[in-house]
Amino acid sequence: MTWTLSGFGDEIDADPVIQLSVLRALGAGFIEVRSAWGTNVVELTDDQLAALGRLIAERGMGVSAIASPLGKVDYQSSFDAELHRLSRALSAAHALGARYIRIFSFYRPAGVTPAAIRHEVLRRLSTMASVAAQNDVVLLHENEKEIYGDVPSRVLDLIESVGSDALRVAWDNANFVQVGVKPYTDGYAMLRPYLEYLQVKDAISATGTVVPAGEGDGELRETLTALRDDGYAGFASLEPHLAEQSSTGGFSGPAEFGRAARAFAALTREIGVELV
Repeated sequence: MTWTLSGFGDEIDADPVIQLSVLRALGAGFIEVRSAWGTNVVELTDDQLAALGRLIAERGMGVSAIASPLGKVDYQSSFDAELHRLSRALSAAHALGARYIRIFSFYRPAGVTPAAIRHEVLRRLSTMASVAAQNDVVLLHENEKEIYGDVPSRVLDLIESVGSDALRVAWDNANFVQVGVKPYTDGYAMLRPYLEYLQVKDAISATGTVVPAGEGDGELRETLTALRDDGYAGFASLEPHLAEQSSTGGFSGPAEFGRAARAFAALTREIGVELV
């Protein structure tokens, strides 16, 4: 059983040369692109995307996903603006040879219930999935806290209501912990049919603090063992958040990123999964 190791390069450094070097040293053949040279992936110019693509190709590496910020805005924000950002994410996916684009399902203001925004969120995600399908790309919904799809039941609602093969689940154990969910116990069986990508981090339930895989309450060992037994053979992307975490992402630095990679590798070795 083998899984393909990747990681959020900008958790290591703003410079993609350093991002790629560290990932390569840790045994990863892929990178997940969220930003390069301090610029978000949906804001990179065509020339910058071409330059980034050359750096990746020169090292014999590939891109596992475009880690876009799509849907990480208020549900009442301009949808035309989101569609423009989707077009840039698609340009990045095509330029860098990525099949997947990460997305979110929109924040709601304080005091507004998930039920109140459901119709608008579904309308937006249905349109986005249709555009993605036309471009032969799969959108991966990440279960970020405080968006519509932050708990397993609402993630399932999104995927099944949109009903498109171009919308699938990016599973994040730590994010589930931060909204009071026991990831494996409460969500795995429900979402496994749609789970197509694994983002690797863990968290402590009492504080929400992000920690390396296996050091928190994210039921990582149970989740990874179940994925092994189910025949999962996709990407495992490191997103450690060990030095900084904010609403727009996180940062670890080379040393802490390496610590996170070693913790995850120890878990996979224990259960007989090889990272390549």
